[in-house]
Amino acid sequence: MNGKKGNCCIEINIPSSATKAGKKSCGNGFSCKAWIWNVWEFCKEDSNRVLFSFKAGLAVLLVSLLILFEAPYEVFGTNIIWSILTVAIMFEYTVGATFNRGFNRALGSLLAGILAIIVAQFAIRAGRIAEPFIIGASIFLIGTLTSFIKQWPSFVPYEYGFRVILFTFCLIIVSGYRVGNPIKTSMDRLYSIAIGGFVAVFVNVLVFPIWAGEQLHRELVKGFNAVADSLEECVKKYLEDEESEHPEFTKNVMDDFPDEPAYKKCRTTLNSAAKLESLAGAAKWEPPHGRFRHFFYPWSEYVKVGAVLRYCAYEVMALHGVLHSEIQAPYNLRSTFQSEIREAANQAAKLVKSLGEDIRDMKRSQKNPLIKKVHSSTEKLQRAIDTHSYLLTSISETPDTFSKPSLPSKLSLSLSSTPYDFSSQLANLDSNNQEKDSNPTIQNIPLGTLPLPRTESYHETMRKQSRRLHSWPSREVDAFEEEGGSNTDLLPRMAALESTAALSLATFTSLLIEFVARVDHLVEVVDKLSKMAKFKHEVL
Repeated sequence: MNGKKGNCCIEINIPSSATKAGKKSCGNGFSCKAWIWNVWEFCKEDSNRVLFSFKAGLAVLLVSLLILFEAPYEVFGTNIIWSILTVAIMFEYTVGATFNRGFNRALGSLLAGILAIIVAQFAIRAGRIAEPFIIGASIFLIGTLTSFIKQWPSFVPYEYGFRVILFTFCLIIVSGYRVGNPIKTSMDRLYSIAIGGFVAVFVNVLVFPIWAGEQLHRELVKGFNAVADSLEECVKKYLEDEESEHPEFTKNVMDDFPDEPAYKKCRTTLNSAAKLESLAGAAKWEPPHGRFRHFFYPWSEYVKVGAVLRYCAYEVMALHGVLHSEIQAPYNLRSTFQSEIREAANQAAKLVKSLGEDIRDMKRSQKNPLIKKVHSSTEKLQRAIDTHSYLLTSISETPDTFSKPSLPSKLSLSLSSTPYDFSSQLANLDSNNQEKDSNPTIQNIPLGTLPLPRTESYHETMRKQSRRLHSWPSREVDAFEEEGGSNTDLLPRMAALESTAALSLATFTSLLIEFVARVDHLVEVVDKLSKMAKFKHEVL
């Protein structure tokens, strides 16, 4: 309802009853639309999840038909229920994991059946009185041994098999004791387990198979792209002159960077170790398939490549830490090395993406030109840091050291430190030189006491450049003025803050150079993988 009175406007929004009914139908605090959207996003992220669910339902249905139809039920009786249990336990996401689980299931059931028959026969011959004691002691012994052995490091991959031995042995020998025919009971259950295992493998392999090897291959390539994209994203944001307010430190700790999508992917790469090892372990059980057509494919090398890639990702995360740290170098100081930093980062990212493309296409290409470009750009960055190192350390040095650089060095120092008028600075330098020549007393004055306007201009720049002070602890520049004190007391404090902020740039560049050094190791392991996996040579 809208009402107007003069220039005033009053608007009253009354929700319709249909809207209220719609909200109530989904319950308090629960949105059906949001839930459906989350399910859709979950399925869209990996369409194989839906496919796997339908395949598992089909496998369980096929085994259940043995009970629903009378003919097979009369042959196996109630023991056919073990087929359903076997399918529910064996059916895994990938073909390799299903083979692995099936091997453990089959071997464990076979060993448990043999042990149960041996113990049952021995207990029957021992007499009716000693039989329950022997069965109880055997259950205790088998439970203790299997629980201990499955904790041994070399037997951890077969932990499920020892669990199968334990519960299958107990069920067979206890039911055989009550029924009176342990051999027939164990054989019927072994047949049922074999039927369930066959159905699980049959459906998983022949109906839209999901191969662990393909999953591992894609995950590794995805990691290469994530690290390269995150590196480019980090360097681009670091070299930008951001006038907007920086995010709060608490948000940085929570890793909440909505404007950095590649950062989240790189962080996922760091947590992919367990996933890669699991996929590699499952892929070893798979037969030759698709592009992986030879036996004994080196799946373990994928894990090694992923480990080296994570070490490169650690450096990228460290660069992100410098990007979002409280101590920041001024933009005009970062712009001094802007071209060298950008070139080194782009060449390194290009090399990492090229390695990922080689693995994706399963080819071996010449990387020497790219490696030379990466090394050349990195050396150029190192030379720039070495040549202009006084920009990072001159504030903390003694005044005598300022007289060492030549006139061009002084000019670059002035350009990279403050944005104020360069022509006035030249005039000041010329006037100072003339006064020194005309007045012999001024010649004895150290040169470090001359650039007073430089520090004052930096003071103004720090106040105008951004809303937070690029120093630690985080305090506004005006706080120094409120404390009182002379201008001579303020200058050392500002000089110390400027020197500390400049060290942030040195940290960023050193981490970037370390990333390039680790990429060299990444090239080596990828080359080793390409040789062992017999990748095709790229035709030039």
